[in-house]
Amino acid sequence: MQRPSAIKPATGRLGILLPGMGAVATTTIAGVFLARRGLGKPVGSLTQLGTIRLGKRTEGRNPKINELVPLANLEDIEFGGWDVFPDNALEAARRARVLETEHLDAVADELKAVAPMKAAFYPEYVKRLSGTHVKEAPSKYEMVEQLRADIRRFKQERNVDRVVAVWCGSTETFLQQTPVHQTIASFEEGLRKSDPNINNTLLYVWACLKEGVPFANGAPNLGVDIPAVHELARETNTPIAGRDFKTGQTLMKTVIAPGLKARLLGLNGWYSTNILGNRDGEVLDDPANFKTKENSKLGVLDSILEPAKHPGLYDDYFHKVRIDYYPPRGDAKEGWDNIDLFGWMGYPMQIKIDFLCRDSILAAPIVLDLALFMDLAKRAGFRGIQEWLGFYFKAPMAAEGLQVEHDLFVQQSKLKNTLRWMVGEELITHLGNEYYD
Repeated sequence: MQRPSAIKPATGRLGILLPGMGAVATTTIAGVFLARRGLGKPVGSLTQLGTIRLGKRTEGRNPKINELVPLANLEDIEFGGWDVFPDNALEAARRARVLETEHLDAVADELKAVAPMKAAFYPEYVKRLSGTHVKEAPSKYEMVEQLRADIRRFKQERNVDRVVAVWCGSTETFLQQTPVHQTIASFEEGLRKSDPNINNTLLYVWACLKEGVPFANGAPNLGVDIPAVHELARETNTPIAGRDFKTGQTLMKTVIAPGLKARLLGLNGWYSTNILGNRDGEVLDDPANFKTKENSKLGVLDSILEPAKHPGLYDDYFHKVRIDYYPPRGDAKEGWDNIDLFGWMGYPMQIKIDFLCRDSILAAPIVLDLALFMDLAKRAGFRGIQEWLGFYFKAPMAAEGLQVEHDLFVQQSKLKNTLRWMVGEELITHLGNEYYD
């Protein structure tokens, strides 16, 4: 990735397409509408509230991130998307019961105007959903062509200049890479044959990349992480990012685990369980779908703790993750963690965390930030994997052969240094030797 000689300005309107217009998507949409009217604050959004240090600490240069790089304004955003149910964004948001009625009523007219397009949906990948608002096509190749037509029509009808897509749909059944995923040619042949190893997510990814639309995958589904997609992203000069929004329990792991490693405190075991009652919880109640999520969540600790480099501290710990569907909880997810650690002379200690969080409230600012940063990446001429956006994902991607970084603080440093680098500012190392004799 080369430093951009110039970043195209964020002129005109930005379309944000959201495959899956459930709780996360509608919470994002309503929040942006409320923020535009000054009726709510986009808490958690780096693009809206974050600042960035430039130069030495003594210079006092700390602009907002959206003042350093040219990001699209909230006023210039137009939302669209697809869903297996026909409810508009207002109806879907009321069904999701994340936001209070007073907030939804304040932007009801705008939410009503965001109606989903019919979804490209094969139910074998999400068995707990039985959607009625779905496309029909003789092959998956034709299904992709219908999605491409949707993107072009949305762009024309909504008068938008640029489009990005962020997957907000359900977790799908676990799939491993097969020969169909290796090249553009093999993948398109698989589309024509409706290969069962091509899931719903991949249909949207392929359609978006064919249209030059940046795509961020907010679920652990097989999608942006296959060689054929990487090849197409390079060919079409399109950014991709993923996978799986880092919201509740995994967010806590990427905060706590770096602290344990920094102080070289040993780990015997980490037990994590969640209760969740929204549509995502219902889908994850199916073991085949949970396996996809489990793989995403289990990879975090090894990457941060690096057991091979720390024998005796992290090479023999037990890690367990559970998610239980509990309808009364709705979107208010609760995550419990029991951490068995040890310190000086091997003496045992424990940490217990009870995070009573709100799934969609934590995910919404991620969706917004990814959309705006992916649009920035496209205008800067970036293509392929955007590792600097790993800050937002449970299972971030990196170039082949590279160790994936999960440490939240390393990820934050990489994100901010990438922004500095993009505009020709000095990178921050925090060395600080120049202040001392």
